[in-house]
Amino acid sequence: MFNFRALAFIDFRIIPILLALMAVSLVVISDYSIEFHLEGAEESFFTPLVRSQLQWFCLGSVVFLLVASFDYNKLREWTWAFYVLMLLALIGLFFTDPIQRVQRWYRIPFLHISIQPSECAKLIVVITLSWFLERRRQQAREWSTAFYGLLIVGIPFLLILKQPDLGTALVLFPMALVMFYLGGLHPAVVKGMAWIGGFTLALIALMFLGVLSHEEVRPYAMKVLKPYQFDRLDPNTHHQKAAVTAIALGGLTGKGWRKSDYAGAGWLPAPYTDSVFPAFGEEFGFVGLLLLLVLFYALIYFSFQVTAVASDPFGRLLAAGVTVYLAMHILVNIGMMSGLLPITGVPLVLVSYGGSSIVATMTALGILQSIYSRRFMF
Repeated sequence: MFNFRALAFIDFRIIPILLALMAVSLVVISDYSIEFHLEGAEESFFTPLVRSQLQWFCLGSVVFLLVASFDYNKLREWTWAFYVLMLLALIGLFFTDPIQRVQRWYRIPFLHISIQPSECAKLIVVITLSWFLERRRQQAREWSTAFYGLLIVGIPFLLILKQPDLGTALVLFPMALVMFYLGGLHPAVVKGMAWIGGFTLALIALMFLGVLSHEEVRPYAMKVLKPYQFDRLDPNTHHQKAAVTAIALGGLTGKGWRKSDYAGAGWLPAPYTDSVFPAFGEEFGFVGLLLLLVLFYALIYFSFQVTAVASDPFGRLLAAGVTVYLAMHILVNIGMMSGLLPITGVPLVLVSYGGSSIVATMTALGILQSIYSRRFMF
């Protein structure tokens, strides 16, 4: 099951990329940890949150190596067990006490941590769809295949949406669309999903570009959305304006590390979690953000290469789903912090503070390397 010799065949080009993204994360968290902005606070790099993030990075690295050495083909045997456990975990959230007025996390008191099942749910959906679409290759264009495929995605989608967690739920949509396309699902289903996604994205873009008024759309949106859900589509919220302002204040080269006078003064909400991109931009400017985008581009490019070299349909579908999972987190987070998309709480992979996101991301990257290291095995 585990073959550590396979680690010699992973794509080592991603290692410096991962280390660079982790370094960016620690730099931002160190600066925007609240202790730094209290009068008389000691300016130590290793704040409690930095130490916590380091621990998660260490745990994530161990998970990455274990998963990369694990034969991804064995995932077929555990698919439905993972899927059922995921559903039970998502349903169980509705019997827990809310954290920050939403039901997304399980508290583990003796470890003093919280776990977000929806982060793992996205990966489990990818694994389940890969297994299902491979088994139904000969019946891919049958309507029954489309029905069961949509059911596999739809149940966790609705459970996550109910938490409420719109951002996480919407990441599932493009993942499913790409996997359905590669899996050869009925063209009408793929085209229908593409039209729905394209229309929704265009409508949101028109609102955020000021072509459509948020209030003009409200009467129509209220037929399918709740008021608090539609309010998130308002391009004029404080968080939206603060994120764009922080990026603009960074200019070309930024104000320098620990010299932020906007995000550092508390005007930017969640500067080391959801808003880590504009927080980094204020300090390191366009040049810093460009470097960060290059790192993400390289990560996604190398990940898509795994899809091309996978030795079997299960591996190709799995690699494609995992890559889209990573890419959507990056695109959605940067889009919402640049004033192009609504703020929905999607973390920036490997940069935002948070243990569940880090472990899920490193697991996803480990799966990709498991596929890559076995690319010559048939």
